[in-house]
Amino acid sequence: MRLSSIIIYVGVAIASAATLFSCSDGTTFTAREKQLIGTDTSAAIMPLYTTDSPSETELLRKVAAPLTAKDITSDIYKVLRHRMLCTVNDPDNPGVGIAAPQVGISRQLIAVVRFDKEGAPFEFYPNAEITFYSPEKKYGWEGCLSVPGQRDTVLRSTSIVVSYNDELTLEPRTDTISGFTAVIFQHEIDHLKGILYIDYKESGSTSPISGGQERDSVVEN
Repeated sequence: MRLSSIIIYVGVAIASAATLFSCSDGTTFTAREKQLIGTDTSAAIMPLYTTDSPSETELLRKVAAPLTAKDITSDIYKVLRHRMLCTVNDPDNPGVGIAAPQVGISRQLIAVVRFDKEGAPFEFYPNAEITFYSPEKKYGWEGCLSVPGQRDTVLRSTSIVVSYNDELTLEPRTDTISGFTAVIFQHEIDHLKGILYIDYKESGSTSPISGGQERDSVVEN
């Protein structure tokens, strides 16, 4: 066998081994996503992706990919979860919700403050989607960690039904949510579809609050 053939075979073997190694954890996270998330559970705040950057805006405008069962039960998911929570709780730039695309990870994962529960805990929802929007709507002020320096009024449903996967059992779950918490869910799930709250203004769906409309609290997420 010629030396050149041996070199080719060795090269193919190395490339195959590298591919196998990169997928050996069984998750669908890309090498780029793994690098951004890291493996250090003590790591904290992740850089926020904002509309100030064209390349970051491009990612924010993508439809996020779903998470598999192996993704949700993986160590890298735990690190992502921890770091997203640190990011949204940054005392210098806090929010009431965050979506994975806002930290550069185009995956269907959101965290929301459950103001409708005792203690207002932050909770995570993999593969969240809204299956029902109430016809009743009202305007509320919104801002976004990924759209710095702006706020506007957005017309949102006052009640929704959300489906998602339970983080522990992986089983599908549904939850009916109303009030301010429902607004946060709508804002965050929009992120998973590449939608920003400013899109409603551009499409004419936002409007100054008039006497006939209720105004909710400000959503910053």
